[in-house]
Amino acid sequence: MNRTPTLDDLVIAGIAVAAGLLLAFLSRGVLRWLAKHAKRTRWSGDDVIVDALRTVVPWSAIAAGAAAAGVVLPLTRAVQHHVNQCLQVLVILAVTVSAARVIAGLVQTLTQSRSGVAGSATIFVNITRILVLAIGFLVVLQTLGISIAPLLTALGVGGLAVALALQDTLANLFAGLHILASKTVQPGDYIRLSSGEEGYVVDINWRQTTVRQLSNNLVVVPNGQLAKSNMTNYTRPEQQLTVLVQVGVGYDADLDHVERVTAEVVRETMTEIAGAVPDHEPAIRFHTFGDTRIGFTVVLGVGEFSDQYRIKHEFIKRLHRRYRAEGIRVPVPARTVALEQGAGAVTIPQQRAARDSVPGSHPAE
Repeated sequence: MNRTPTLDDLVIAGIAVAAGLLLAFLSRGVLRWLAKHAKRTRWSGDDVIVDALRTVVPWSAIAAGAAAAGVVLPLTRAVQHHVNQCLQVLVILAVTVSAARVIAGLVQTLTQSRSGVAGSATIFVNITRILVLAIGFLVVLQTLGISIAPLLTALGVGGLAVALALQDTLANLFAGLHILASKTVQPGDYIRLSSGEEGYVVDINWRQTTVRQLSNNLVVVPNGQLAKSNMTNYTRPEQQLTVLVQVGVGYDADLDHVERVTAEVVRETMTEIAGAVPDHEPAIRFHTFGDTRIGFTVVLGVGEFSDQYRIKHEFIKRLHRRYRAEGIRVPVPARTVALEQGAGAVTIPQQRAARDSVPGSHPAE
């Protein structure tokens, strides 16, 4: 059309644009109301879908209003074509961003709902989002009339050079995928590396694994280094674990009485201290005739790795208090210091047992 737009054309076009804006405004209000109700459900996937629709629906309404206005106005064929292309690109971008949100959110929801899967690992979410955005970008190019075949060919040829330039990055990427696929490490696990780093795994992304130490510091470990290092996972195959406490009593002690008293303290600790395993069966094992004492090991059950410090703390306090009440002595080593007259030298002989810890012995001279 080559005629000049009339007042009626402008009014109708304005009404179309205003209708699109009004529809976008109303749709946002409706979707906001749906989002409040979606949060009340157990499934978090509906939250992701509604959040994505809050982007695509208003922009689609605006694009529809603009397209209707373009039809009403007497635009030339070339201008009409460019307007339609711009509106199509706008809708495609809105749909692509929303689809990336939905798919990435659903992937994260799925991984969080299954045990043994990387619940908070962003590597899967990021890969999914990048793939969806790349597909949307190719669709936009095709809509603009740009052939994507040469682009794909160039990407295939240049992929080798990129792979050579990003060897470390790609190695970390595939190492992260291997770690997650093998299920040896998952976010939330407590691990200790052979190099000494230890803590809770916070996240595994495309390049690195983030570990939070008990001191609340973050340690960043490249995925390739994590895959190659010797590692102890204190959360798998079970989160509950046992800790050992070394104890010793004097040779004059009644070992049956010691075992009975120690078992009572273990049961008391297991049932009263948070983080312990209430149904843990006390295990006391005598193992050493030492210089000053008979040594034995007490096995405690803890719910997860960081609980052991609090449980050992409470157990030692309670055991010490109970031993004092029962008259059970925990002997300590003694040292004899000899002073050589005339030489002015002080010699400390080899540490030896305090004789009063053995029945019938005499004090050291």
